[in-house]
Amino acid sequence: MTTLDPTVTDPGQSVRRSRLRLPGGESTAMLLVLPIVVGVLFIGYVIWRQTADLDSIEESTLAWAAIREQLVTHVAITLVASLIVVIVAVPLGILLTRGKAKAIAPAAVAVANAGQAAPSIGLIVLLAIWLGFSFWTGVLGLVIYGLLPVLRNTITGLQGVDPTLVEAGRGIGMSGAGVLLRVELPLALPVIMAGIRTALVLVVGTAALVTFIGAGGLGGALTSGITLFRFPVMVAAALLIALLALLIEWVGRVLEVVLRPKGI
Repeated sequence: MTTLDPTVTDPGQSVRRSRLRLPGGESTAMLLVLPIVVGVLFIGYVIWRQTADLDSIEESTLAWAAIREQLVTHVAITLVASLIVVIVAVPLGILLTRGKAKAIAPAAVAVANAGQAAPSIGLIVLLAIWLGFSFWTGVLGLVIYGLLPVLRNTITGLQGVDPTLVEAGRGIGMSGAGVLLRVELPLALPVIMAGIRTALVLVVGTAALVTFIGAGGLGGALTSGITLFRFPVMVAAALLIALLALLIEWVGRVLEVVLRPKGI
């Protein structure tokens, strides 16, 4: 298979796989199939919602206005958290592959790994007790949870760049920044984008838990269904969260293909 594993651990193998990946192969098929599957399932949900025999509690919980408000909040907290993850993790990953900072790269990855290894609901609740129950506390919890894939893949991607290409860049007079921007980052971009896509999926799924600290999102409908023992509400909320996660994953895959430098 020529696809890139987002949880790569071998730098050389990662870059080699990204180079062998065929632009018209599996990625193209996924770009076409995934949105169609999501669209068909959502249409099925709409038909069910319009024809289902629901009681008053189920009707109010699954009202279109309520679901739309929760969906907007869920997408907003996912995008804000993911943007902060990229802003923090990519420059930090670059820094940890330069000079003496290389020595602390394992320790930094270990700290990020601890953030992701911690139970997500426990981490979010502890942050809420410390900082308060709010949207931004939920964002912080998701940032901590989504930091590792981007940081690890940035370091892995840069470490996997062929040293002879770096030396060639320096040999033709490029500065350190020039080599980084024109040689290293373009070659490492497929690995970095795989990490960003993994972080997007982690964040959009975990965002269902921030409803416990009052940050909103589609987790509200899910918890209402569990609390009130309404099976249709539970299934509907879980389906919508799953469809949103698939759609976000598809967006990440599109960005990965679009931003991939030509010839890599």
